[in-house]
Amino acid sequence: MTTPLHREPPPTATEAALARLSRQRLSRFAQRRQPLKVRVIDADPEQPLELPATAVALLMDILEVMASGRGVTIVPENAELTTVEAAAVLNVSRPFLIKLLEQGQIPCRKVGKHRRIRMEDVMTYKATIDTEREAILDQLVAEAQAEDMGYIRQ
Repeated sequence: MTTPLHREPPPTATEAALARLSRQRLSRFAQRRQPLKVRVIDADPEQPLELPATAVALLMDILEVMASGRGVTIVPENAELTTVEAAAVLNVSRPFLIKLLEQGQIPCRKVGKHRRIRMEDVMTYKATIDTEREAILDQLVAEAQAEDMGYIRQ
């Protein structure tokens, strides 16, 4: 059995605005890095919720992403993903991911006929290719500057 991903599509404009406002209001409490007691208006007023400081920090990150209009996916740290889930995290097709697995670029294990990929391995691969892409872009910018093509390095 795989660990479920929780995926939310990009928020509507109204949800993004609400996330922005909520993050602003919550930020002063989150800076304390302490548990936070919250009263929910629609619940029993005598029983406040107590959120761990780490959950408040995570909520701040979620609200920031939503405020920018992007969707959110939450995956437990030691999760094992199916090929479909791992492909979604990397934003590649499943056949492309299978090719990466077969080439050994991302480690996996087999459970019967099915492959399982650790989330950490997916994120390590993603960080590696992101670093390589940035290096190539830097090289392209340097070449464009050398050719006086109007690009300015920031």
